Amino acid sequence: MRRTGCAPPDRPLALTMAAGQVQRVVAVDPLARQAGLRPGATLADSLAQAPDLISRPAQPMADQRLLEGLSDWCTRYSPLAAPADHGLWLDITGCAHLWDGEAGLLADLTARLTRQGFSVRAAIADTPGAAWAWAHHGRGNSPILPPGRPRDALAPLPLAALRLNGATIAGLEAVGLRVIGDLLGMARAPLAARFGPEPGRRLDQALGDLPEPISPLAPVAPHRVQRAFAEPIGRTEAVEAALEGLLAELCRRLDGEEMGLRRIEVSLFRVDAAVLRLSVGTGRPSRDAPHLLKLLRPQLDSLDAGFGIETIAVAALGLAALAPEQARLGAASAAAADGQARCARLFDALTARLGDGRVARLLPHSSHVPEQAVLRCPPLARFDPQASWPVGRRPIRLFDPPEPVEAVAPIPDNPPVLFRWRRTTHRIRLADGPERIADAWWKEHTPTRDYYCVEDETGQRFWLYREGWFGADPPPRWFLHGLVS
Repeated sequence: MRRTGCAPPDRPLALTMAAGQVQRVVAVDPLARQAGLRPGATLADSLAQAPDLISRPAQPMADQRLLEGLSDWCTRYSPLAAPADHGLWLDITGCAHLWDGEAGLLADLTARLTRQGFSVRAAIADTPGAAWAWAHHGRGNSPILPPGRPRDALAPLPLAALRLNGATIAGLEAVGLRVIGDLLGMARAPLAARFGPEPGRRLDQALGDLPEPISPLAPVAPHRVQRAFAEPIGRTEAVEAALEGLLAELCRRLDGEEMGLRRIEVSLFRVDAAVLRLSVGTGRPSRDAPHLLKLLRPQLDSLDAGFGIETIAVAALGLAALAPEQARLGAASAAAADGQARCARLFDALTARLGDGRVARLLPHSSHVPEQAVLRCPPLARFDPQASWPVGRRPIRLFDPPEPVEAVAPIPDNPPVLFRWRRTTHRIRLADGPERIADAWWKEHTPTRDYYCVEDETGQRFWLYREGWFGADPPPRWFLHGLVS
C-alpha cells in the first residue's frame, strides 16, 4: 500500500531507516522492485543500482497510526477490521451481502482507497494467510479465490507469500524449495528440524488447518445496525432522521431478545474518510428510541459533517436484561413507577450533557477511614441498608488529598495550640479529640491517625489529624482533612 503523489510516478521510490551508521532500504515500490531493488539492501548500493531512485525516511509510528485510522474507517464494511503488517485485515463473514456480494464489497473498498490516494492490492480468500498471499503474489485475473480450494491457488506462489523471514526463505531456496507447492508434500518433522516451526505454521494457517484469528482494535458490538446513503448528507436534521430510524430498528431487535441498551456508539463515516464517534449511556436498560435520540442531540448540535456523511452505524456496546414490565393497576404504584422512570431519564440527560462521571450518588460504606466511608456511585445505584453514614461531627466535604499544615502541639496526644495553613496562622481556642482511626489490620505500613476538631479565635472550625507517633521515625506530620460547618 503506497500513497501516491509523494514522488514522481515515473521514478522508483524506497523508504529507508538507519541501522547503526548505515541507511538501509526497508520498503520499495513496484518500480523499484522492477529495477532489482529489495528491502534490506543499503541505500548506497540501491542508488548505484538505480541512480534515479527517490528515497524517503521511513516513519513506522506514523505508518502504524495511519493503518489504525484506516482500520477504523474499514469498520463500515465489517466490525472485524484490524491493521496488519503493511496492510489491513477484514473478516467479511456475513457482511458481503450488504454490498451485493464479495466482488461488490472489494470493488467499493479498493475504489474508495484509491480516491484517498493509495495504491491498493486486495484479495478475498477463506483464510487470512491465503488472502495475504494472493494480494501480494497472486497471478490470477480474479482477486477472489474460489472457496474451499486454497491449496491449488497457492501452490505456484513463491515462498515469500507465506510471510516468512528472509533468512528462512534463503535457506529453503538453497535446498531447492522455491514455491509453496514444494512444501505441500513434505513431511513436517524434517522440515521443522532444519528450519524451525515457522514454515509449517504459516502453511497450515494459509490452508486453514491452523486458526489465525483477527484481533480488532475495539471489541465487536453484539448488535449493530448500519445505513448507507445514495448521496452524502450534511444537515443536522437529515442525520437526526437517519438516527431515528436506526435506533428504532435496533430497539426492535432487542425487544425480541428481552434486552435493553446501557451504552450505544454512533459512527458517522464522512466522505473524506474521517470517522466521527458519538456515544451515550443510560442509567438502566432502555429500549426507548426517542429517549436515546434525545440524549444524542447535544452532540449532534456541534457535529462537523465536513463534505458530507455517507454511512451511519449504531452499535450496542452495553446490554442488560430488560424483561417486559407488568402494567400497574393501582394509581399509587403506577405513579411511583412513572416517577422512577422520569428520574432515570433525567439522570441520563444530565450525564449526556455534563459528561460521564459528572453525575453521581454518594452512598455510605462501612469503613473507619474518612475518605473511604463514602462511595461515589452511579445515580441509580441501590442503597445498602446495612451501611450507615459516619456518626459524629464530620465535615461534609474533605480535602483530596489532605493538605499538610505546620502545627504546634504538646506531646504526646494533646491537641495543637496553633497551626499554619496557606500562609495563615490559626490560634486554637477550643479543641475536641483525639479520635484515633487506623486502617484495616491486613494493610501493612499504614500510619495511625489522631483526629482533632478545633476552633480558632475567629470561630472557624477545622478537622486536623496527626499521622504517626511522637518519637518514631519518621516524625509525625499534621494534615488538614476538612472544614467543619
